[in-house]
Amino acid sequence: MKKDKALIIIDVQKDFCTGGALPVPNGERIIPVLNKYISLFKKNRFPIVASRDWHPEDSKHFKSNGGVWPKHCVVKSDGAKFHPKLCLPASAKIVSKGTIPSEDGYSAFDARDNNKKKLSRIIKSIGVKEIFIGGLATDYCVKASALSAIKENFKVYLLKDAVKGISSKASADAISLMREKGIELLDFRKASKLFAGRVKYTRKEA
Repeated sequence: MKKDKALIIIDVQKDFCTGGALPVPNGERIIPVLNKYISLFKKNRFPIVASRDWHPEDSKHFKSNGGVWPKHCVVKSDGAKFHPKLCLPASAKIVSKGTIPSEDGYSAFDARDNNKKKLSRIIKSIGVKEIFIGGLATDYCVKASALSAIKENFKVYLLKDAVKGISSKASADAISLMREKGIELLDFRKASKLFAGRVKYTRKEA
């Protein structure tokens, strides 16, 4: 079975949603749309990857250690958990970033799985050529991940209805930059049409 497309979900963690340590304004509002994409990729049997910030207490990323951000997504903390309404399947690949004190970990392409494999190696090894990116936040980790993917020679789609940023202006600037780099914007309707007819399933298989 071809696995040339992958869904990459960026950092939909409790600390980045309302009530968290570093909330993206209304960040949780993208979750119902992300769940629709998850269902679409599951139906077509394409891989799903979820990245997460997974910072040690002494990360240089934090203000308390000379960085710019409040403490968030500390390893094994409640805030580092994926949002409970995000319907990640058991088959989803989880990759972690910002795992060492000297690492900011903005891009999901700096993330590794439990076997220390980087995201690029993981998805290239199964034949992925096109990636579809959604998550948090547009102006930081989503942007960094999308630009890294371009450098890794993937075809990149930004799921514009499944991203949310910290700053409206910075997010708009980030999207403009991504488009300049050749990243295409999709919404769920267009993505569904793109996938339509690729694979036919019986009701039992779906």
